[in-house]
Amino acid sequence: MAIVTTTKGDMDESLLEKREGSLDNNVESTTWVEYWLEGELVHRSAHVSLKTSPALFAEAASFS
Repeated sequence: MAIVTTTKGDMDESLLEKREGSLDNNVESTTWVEYWLEGELVHRSAHVSLKTSPALFAEAASFS
């Protein structure tokens, strides 16, 4: 029995509809999990991994 923290308080995962998604391109890899209750989004968590450094950080690193 997993507990999910939602906008409605802590709820048992079995009471919720779980939806997962992902995005993968040459810049980032992103995955997310959403939990829905009666058509309402009550929780979303996401994980983003950058595959390359943003240009801003690359330029800043060249100054050191």
